[in-house]
Amino acid sequence: MMDKYELVSGLEIHVQLNTRTKIFSADSAAFGADANEHISAVSLGLPGALPKLNKEVVAKAARMGLALNCSINQVNFFDRKNYFYADLPKGYQITQDNQPICENGYIDVVLTSGEEKRIGINRIHLEEDAGKSLHDQDDRFSYVDLNRAGVPLIEIVTEPDIRSSEEASALLTEIRKLVRFLDVGDGNMEEGSLRCDANISVRLKGAQEFGTRCEVKNLNSIRNVRRAIDFEFGRQIKVLEGGGKIIQSTLNFDAEAGTTSPMRSKEEANDYRYFPDPDLAPVHISDEWLAQLKFAMPALPREVSKQLIHDYEINIGDATLIAEDHDLLSFFYEALKTVNNPRTLANWLTGNIRAILNEKGICIAEFDVSPGQLSDVINLVDDKQINPQIAFQQLLPLIMKQGKGSNIDVQNLAAEQNMLTIDNGDELLGFVDEVLNKYQQQVQAYKKGKKGVLGLFVGEVMKMAKGKANPQKVNELVQDKLK
Repeated sequence: MMDKYELVSGLEIHVQLNTRTKIFSADSAAFGADANEHISAVSLGLPGALPKLNKEVVAKAARMGLALNCSINQVNFFDRKNYFYADLPKGYQITQDNQPICENGYIDVVLTSGEEKRIGINRIHLEEDAGKSLHDQDDRFSYVDLNRAGVPLIEIVTEPDIRSSEEASALLTEIRKLVRFLDVGDGNMEEGSLRCDANISVRLKGAQEFGTRCEVKNLNSIRNVRRAIDFEFGRQIKVLEGGGKIIQSTLNFDAEAGTTSPMRSKEEANDYRYFPDPDLAPVHISDEWLAQLKFAMPALPREVSKQLIHDYEINIGDATLIAEDHDLLSFFYEALKTVNNPRTLANWLTGNIRAILNEKGICIAEFDVSPGQLSDVINLVDDKQINPQIAFQQLLPLIMKQGKGSNIDVQNLAAEQNMLTIDNGDELLGFVDEVLNKYQQQVQAYKKGKKGVLGLFVGEVMKMAKGKANPQKVNELVQDKLK
C-alpha cells in the first residue's frame, strides 16, 4: 500500500542568530538569563517605542544566503504579520513577506547510499522571535518570559523537493553544519536556537499535482524530524486508503508517542494581514558591502574536505571532521607549518585530541597545547624517538600543564623526563637476554614452530624498557637472538 504513494515535503528551518543584541533593540540576546531580564520598551512593545535594525543581523543572513547559493535582494523590507499569542507583545511579528533578503538557492546533500540530492531553497527571510509562555509554574496561571522576544531569526524555507525522511535529516544536518561553520548561530536544537517545521503531503507515484499538506510544528531534533515525517506519511496514506480526505492543518508532534495530533486549522497568508512595517525603512545593501561580504566568505566545508583529501591524502572521515569545525581547521593549518606528516596530524586531531576535548568538554580553541607543540610531539612519534603511548599519556599532559602560552622545547622536555626511546643496542640486548633466560620453556616452544610466543618476549622487553623502546627494533633483536 505504501509503495503506491510518494512523500512530498519541505522544511521551514528557524535559525536563531548569535548576535550580541536583539534584532531591533539593544537588549541582550544571550540565552539562560532570569525571566524578563533582557527586556526594554522595544521588546515589550510599549506605545511609542521604535525599532532600530541591527546591521549584524543583515550580514549574517546574507552570509547564510551566499552559502546556500541564493541571490541576495539588495533592497528588501520588513512586514507586519498580525496574530495573537500571549507571548507576542505587540500583537504582530516583524518579519519579511513580500521581499525577503535571500531567494532562489539550493543545497546538495549526500545520502547514505552515496547518492547526491539537490534541494531547492525558496527563500531566507529575517524576523524576530516571540517570547515564551510557561504553563508549569502555577496551577492557575500561565507566565510569560519575554527575554526571547525580539531575538533575531532567519527562516530558511525549502522547496517541496524532499522525498524521504532521510533526505530531510540530511538537509537539516547540513544546514546545522553551515550555521556553525559560518558562525551564524550555535545550531543548538536543545536550547531552541534551531527549530524546524515540516510541511508534509502525499500523492500517488507519477502524479504531478501536490496533495493537501499538513504542517508539523516545532520539531526540536533531527531524529524527531525523521520520526514525524515517517509517521505523518503513514497516517495520510491510511486516511486516503480509507476513503477520507486530508484536511490542511497545523499539527503537534508527541515525541514520546511518536505521533502527530491537530493543533489548529492551517492559516492562510490573508489571515495574517501582512503589510509593510511603517516604522522600519527598507534595507539597502550596497554593491560595496555585498562585495565585502562575498570576499569574507570562507571556503565551505565540502570544498575544504575535498581539498584536504586531494592535497594531503587524508581519509574522507578525518577530512570531513576537520573541515566542518572552523577552529579545528585553523588549528590544523597552523600545525601544518611544522608537522612532518599531515596525515598523522589529521589522525591525532580526530582521534587522540578529540577524545581529550570530549572528556574535558572543551573545544580546540581552549586546548592547552599550541599547534606548534602538538606538531613537535607528532614529529617525535613519527621519527620513532618516543613511544606513541608515552607521547599521549605522559608527554602531552605535561605540556598541557605548562599551557600553550609557555615557550617550552618539547624534545628537551621529553629528554629531561626520560621519555625518549632507548637507542642503546647493548642495553636492549641485555633486556632481551634476561627475558629469554626467564622464559626458556617458551623459547623451546618457539624453536619447535610456536611463533605466537614472540609477542610475549617483545612485550616483556618493552616492560623492562618502560615502554621507551622501539617495538619494531625490539622485535628484530629478539628474532635475531632466537636464531
